[in-house]
Amino acid sequence: MYNCADTDRNVYFVKSGQVKTIMVTASGKRCLLDLYLPGNVFGELCLTNPRRTDTAVAMADTELVRVSHQRLLAILDREGLLELFTAYLTDRLAEQQRIIAGLVTLESEMRLAARLLQLSKRFGQRCDRGMLISVRLTQEELAEMVGTTRSRVGFFLKTFREAGLLVSSRGPIIINQPNLASYVGEGLPLGRGLL
Repeated sequence: MYNCADTDRNVYFVKSGQVKTIMVTASGKRCLLDLYLPGNVFGELCLTNPRRTDTAVAMADTELVRVSHQRLLAILDREGLLELFTAYLTDRLAEQQRIIAGLVTLESEMRLAARLLQLSKRFGQRCDRGMLISVRLTQEELAEMVGTTRSRVGFFLKTFREAGLLVSSRGPIIINQPNLASYVGEGLPLGRGLL
């Protein structure tokens, strides 16, 4: 959709498919910022700055609606939705702040567990075995979300499965949401008295 440093004054609405936004550091390290499914909005930073600081990439066949920032603001004003949209953006900002705090304060094992729990709350679908995270993610993408390596993510997923926090991590991720929530809430590494 757009690349870092592009000038783009559009906001995007996902009609179908899946989109991710990423940032790449000067040293080439990638950070997966967020995921977007049908009904989600992304690219809203163009409301204050026309130069993109991230890159938006389709992860599957995707259909979008592109709306210029001026048209979006006019629609929101005309329909009396500006306050609701501001609340939505504020909620997104608060979620990003929680993620940043976790990246700074938690060990990588706990960052992954917390991120899986957050993904299950945003994109989870109840199934007979637990909570299915409906977003298609690779171990590499999970690593980019939590700031570790793919091999560490693989090790942690195996450990989580053995501890009963995950039902499946091969293919779609299915979590045991109550167990994972308890683990994240306790904040203890596995093997130190939690399970």
